[in-house]
Amino acid sequence: MAEMGPGYGSEAHLLRYLGRHQNLLNSEILDLIPAASIRWLDFGFDRNKKWSDTEIVRLDFLPEEAPARQQWSSVWPMSGTPINWDAVAELQTEHGPEWLLVEAKANVQEMQSNCNASEAGGLPLIRATVDRTKAALDVPQSADWLQGYYQAANRIVALQHLTQHGVQAHLMFIYFCGDQDGPGRSCPATPAMWEEALSMQARHLGLPSQHPLSDRIHRLFLEVCPN
Repeated sequence: MAEMGPGYGSEAHLLRYLGRHQNLLNSEILDLIPAASIRWLDFGFDRNKKWSDTEIVRLDFLPEEAPARQQWSSVWPMSGTPINWDAVAELQTEHGPEWLLVEAKANVQEMQSNCNASEAGGLPLIRATVDRTKAALDVPQSADWLQGYYQAANRIVALQHLTQHGVQAHLMFIYFCGDQDGPGRSCPATPAMWEEALSMQARHLGLPSQHPLSDRIHRLFLEVCPN
């Protein structure tokens, strides 16, 4: 998620929906994922930060003793910038509790990111885990998951890791429609206007239309200001 602007950006709109329009948000999510209820996790606080909310990072929403959380350090560097989640919720489904991991975007530029890890640092471990994930999802090894759309790719890596360890989870990409265009911000006004950028991302990542996580990855389009 990009830095929150005054009244624009994915963080601002996700906070609006979570704080002021949560019933609508939950209803839209439950139209995509059958569940009886949604419980959103609170973020923590950090007095040393200008924006004093901490983020939920890595797999820290899991109990400390959970194997998926304990073994994350063996597949992903614990130094550097960790994977962080825009929101995390627990779903109550007919199969029991399942996690909902959210990544939100309000403009096309937010989709683009690169891996900045170095060969002397965490890059070899990241590359090895990414390559295993691509193999598990029938993605060509030639697909570049480290440049261009690295953030989307590493969220998929985390979901695959959870699934491998028997943790039931969903990854939801939320795309806000109708945000404020501005310098360096191209904000699609409708789901159809998002499609070109999303198609480019899909081609770049090389995910087939059907893969082992197909039913665990979702897209939700939300109006910044519904009629």
